[in-house]
Amino acid sequence: MKIDAAMDLPKTSIRNVITEKYQIELELLRLDLFHPIISGNKYFKLKYNLATAIDLGFEGIISFGGAYSNHLHALAYAAREKNLKSIGIIRGEEHRPLNDTLRDCEVWGMQLIYISREAYRNKTEDVIMNDIQTAYPNFYLVPEGGDNALGQQGAAEIYQHIGESYDVICASVGTATTLKGIATAAANHQVIIGFSALKNAYYEYEPIQLESIIQAYHFGGYAKHNAELISFMKQFKDAFQVELDFIYTAKMMYGIFDLIQHNYFEKGTKLIAVHSGGLQGNRGLKS
Repeated sequence: MKIDAAMDLPKTSIRNVITEKYQIELELLRLDLFHPIISGNKYFKLKYNLATAIDLGFEGIISFGGAYSNHLHALAYAAREKNLKSIGIIRGEEHRPLNDTLRDCEVWGMQLIYISREAYRNKTEDVIMNDIQTAYPNFYLVPEGGDNALGQQGAAEIYQHIGESYDVICASVGTATTLKGIATAAANHQVIIGFSALKNAYYEYEPIQLESIIQAYHFGGYAKHNAELISFMKQFKDAFQVELDFIYTAKMMYGIFDLIQHNYFEKGTKLIAVHSGGLQGNRGLKS
């Protein structure tokens, strides 16, 4: 993918009246600066899936996502870089003209296939997965968000950019692949907290370090937002010169500040939050 996973990623110190008042040390790991297209956590979740597809001689990759999927956006570009074909199974009906995300995917060679929302909800059922693999036998199947053992293996490498000096590690959550990966690599003393971007989401996880996934800051559900969240994003960018995405990281940072003000963290806590990229999704705010 012509990027270096060992590159030294910067951290931005987040200091304001809230962190000062409650004596919290807060930093933001800037995965959004990792690559202009395959930004944030996407490279890590795709790394071993792509390598495996190539090693096993597959013609291409097939995966799932919504109309503004950061996962499919990154996959389409990464597959092209690896000379692999790609197919995206899209939740919902086709709408033309395509939004910016899907237009990029198509330009990068991804074949887009639309399925009903009901069928999409049931996409993990054996019969549906078997149908997909029967229809596309030469394509390596990657779950939505890269949520498999290989995706978690790659996500665990994000921890190399974090280290043991933090008490709490926070990440925004869709499929929870990134959170599960980081949790497997984290030190025993570290608390791992996820902020779900989905409404009424259910997660199964094993890593014992994973304390909780907080579901109070989804702002109505996946890709939902309101004026309060957009205002928070603008204030955050003005204060720290960091853009957040409205689907994931803005909800996480809003939640972190709110929890700090409700004494969720002990004074003196050293906390790091993972900026998981996804900024391309903000183009949906303008459409």
